Amino acid sequence: MPEDTSILVVIVNYRTPGLAADCLASLAPEVGAVGGVRAVVVDGGSADGSAEILARAIRERGYTDWAALLPLERNGGFAYANNAALARALAAPDRPRYVYLLNPDTIVFPGALAALRAFLESHPSAGIAGSRCENADGTVRRTAFRFHSVLGELESEAAIGPISRLLHRWIVAPPVGDAPRRTDWVSGAAMLVRSEVFDAIGLLDDGYFLYYEETDFARRAAAAGYESWYVPQSRVLHYCGQASGVTQADGSIGLAPSYFYESRRRYFVKHHGRAYAVAADLAWLAGGLLRRARRWVEGAADAGSRARLLDFARYNLPEWISR
Repeated sequence: MPEDTSILVVIVNYRTPGLAADCLASLAPEVGAVGGVRAVVVDGGSADGSAEILARAIRERGYTDWAALLPLERNGGFAYANNAALARALAAPDRPRYVYLLNPDTIVFPGALAALRAFLESHPSAGIAGSRCENADGTVRRTAFRFHSVLGELESEAAIGPISRLLHRWIVAPPVGDAPRRTDWVSGAAMLVRSEVFDAIGLLDDGYFLYYEETDFARRAAAAGYESWYVPQSRVLHYCGQASGVTQADGSIGLAPSYFYESRRRYFVKHHGRAYAVAADLAWLAGGLLRRARRWVEGAADAGSRARLLDFARYNLPEWISR
């Protein structure tokens, strides 16, 4: 396999060694079928025996020819851990042509890597290609997204039919089809990136601990002239939320930790400015209140949305006051 079609798969583990080992096992057939595939599992300072478990799995399962472990001393987040592997690989003499960022709670179906590589090789303007992520029951997750906006925040939190129809052009996670299509950004759970994109815009922004880092990366890539595409012929099973414990099976965010709100704020301020970030916050809050009002009229219990509103206020009000 020519060097310029090689693929480096980067899997970031944090206290999910069983999932990461199963993910590696799903890659083993691809190594022989695709060629030029290597993998590195980055352990983000798990300190729970994960590194030892994964090193043993790589050794005992016979993966040492194509897989390696990179243990880190601390948990700096998703972007930080990926960057540790990326910096080494991209500086090496045998640097990969493509990098596949892959969540540990995924299983790669046969042909997934070949489909993405073939797509990028036939679409020179595309710099990022994302796999189709499926739930365990076979349903397809929405993993081709529009960039976040004020109106998108309103629609996603309100989740009311008439509002969604009115704001359909701003829906962040629209339905996905069965044909490749250009999109603003794809899920970082399974995305292939040309190495030249990193050369042009740098690595992932490790100021994001978790969430929004792939959105930020795709926006920077788009500014540099690289397109993002959703390629459903590349299929991946995603046990959504098993690695983070936050994302729900439908792709929505449940009760989120503080770093979700910190990442969200960082994204809006970085790309749109503080005034826009406040407007996005107010739109999010308005959408959440509309959802609560609808549920109240329907007489339906909705403790989850109440808790989300309280969390949103708790994490964002101090930031508003400081502004």
